Amino acid sequence: MTKKSIKSITVAVLALISVFFGSEYYKAQDISAINSGAETIEELYINRQSGVMVEFEGQVIKLLPDDNKGSRHQRFIVKLNESHTVLIAHNIDLAPRVPIQSNANITIYGQYEWNEKGGVVHWTHADPNGTHEGGWIRFQDKVYQ
Repeated sequence: MTKKSIKSITVAVLALISVFFGSEYYKAQDISAINSGAETIEELYINRQSGVMVEFEGQVIKLLPDDNKGSRHQRFIVKLNESHTVLIAHNIDLAPRVPIQSNANITIYGQYEWNEKGGVVHWTHADPNGTHEGGWIRFQDKVYQ
């Protein structure tokens, strides 16, 4: 082997190591996002990030009419803290309707998408194709997915 080919192999190996450790860093970031709830949603909102699975608790403050365009979605607004609310869009073509009412406490696991109003959480159901991580809504000790 020539010095040039050894140098090329070394550079390639170092690049692969960097990619591996970089991806492990981002996996760790995703895990912390999943586990830290409302604080993570605040950070995602401030940073205008989307596509992160989050788990959080909140209080239902407003029930909205179902969105019947395309897949049907049950919609409601959840208050996370004194200053932040998020819209929940729960697909009722893929999961049972949640029998919630205003002022109910609820736990949600779904995908956060940024918008100027505080964000939307969807994917609160299992994925029938098995290609996306499924979410859920827990209300009164029952899980809807």
